[in-house]
Amino acid sequence: MNLECVRCKGRNFCGRPFCPLMQKMKIQKKVNIESSKDFSGDSPNIFVGRAGYPKVNVGFLSTKMYDEHDEPSTWSKKEYGIQNVIDKRTEMVNSTFKADIKGFNDRLLEMSKEVSQSVKPVDVDIELSKKPEFNITFNQDITPHGSNVKLEKIQITSNVHVPKKVDKVVTDTDLKSINAINYLQKHGYSEHELTKLLSVGNLGVGNARKLVPTRWAITAVDDAMGKTLYKKLIDYPAINEFCAYFGGHLGNFFAILMFPDVWGYELFEMHTSHIGYATDVEGFDGRKSYAETTAGGYYAARLPIMEALNNEKRQATCLVLRFITDDYWAPLGVWVVREAVRKALANKPIIFDSKELMLEYVRKLGKKKFQYNLQSLIQSSKLLKEKKEQKKLWEF
Repeated sequence: MNLECVRCKGRNFCGRPFCPLMQKMKIQKKVNIESSKDFSGDSPNIFVGRAGYPKVNVGFLSTKMYDEHDEPSTWSKKEYGIQNVIDKRTEMVNSTFKADIKGFNDRLLEMSKEVSQSVKPVDVDIELSKKPEFNITFNQDITPHGSNVKLEKIQITSNVHVPKKVDKVVTDTDLKSINAINYLQKHGYSEHELTKLLSVGNLGVGNARKLVPTRWAITAVDDAMGKTLYKKLIDYPAINEFCAYFGGHLGNFFAILMFPDVWGYELFEMHTSHIGYATDVEGFDGRKSYAETTAGGYYAARLPIMEALNNEKRQATCLVLRFITDDYWAPLGVWVVREAVRKALANKPIIFDSKELMLEYVRKLGKKKFQYNLQSLIQSSKLLKEKKEQKKLWEF
């Protein structure tokens, strides 16, 4: 694996017939899947693909008996291991049908919207084109799932319980999607719940509503929530100390360095077994273009940092280092990044008297814990370069 692997994250930029990231993928046991092409089960979520856009595959993710199959925050709290998550997700059959992104009158789309709005998994009877076979679909940004099989027929067999606040934003066709996300965010809805609503075209103004591929919807929600928090935190005073947080989840570790200064954010991602890194950055004015290099991980890591700063009513310049170890042997989606950062921020920070002492700490951390030399990375930091070259008003 090389630098391109860190940037690619399994998206096949190299064009090789195998992916070195996926080579470490070893499914240690096969789980029981449905014994026939027709079954009754629970559907907690919808998956929207991106191939063929604007005509895409939409799928009802369903399992015979639901048991935390679609709950990233629960997996994190209960410390599910990678194999635990895979075992759950391989039991999820993706029953697919083709739809136009603006297929407003499509009956199957209307049913998928009901599933995405429900507060709990919906009981369904499903007929498939063939019996599902053991399989699992992996992507760096989205949570894996099991077999993809063409849907022949589906029937919802239980009442769909839609929360009043969800119903409010869905039925309000004059409400912009960003305002709907802000409203539900304010009332405690998670990124996962908001992604479900956005991806199936529940949010937005009138005819502007459309299907959004799940992978895009995840990043769109992280970015939208982050932008709302950004507007608040830039009016807060800067933190008073140099502080560093460290922690992680499922083989992903984060060193979060906060400097007493105005908002700025830079993410470095590196695999500890290989040379090279990927990076993206934004200054006080925020980011205007997509973070091409670190992709969805950029927004997933930024969101909990902004949440933490807003809780303290402070702002800071944040240099974030992601160490991807060999223990992260299967990509499970950017929720892992989000939860790893939250776990790091939940730990007690280390306070330093100066920037130099904090940077020396992270250099030693990289070398001692990960056998990784951070010197060239730190020297290439745009945030640190700006802090060194840009004088403050009080320095004149």
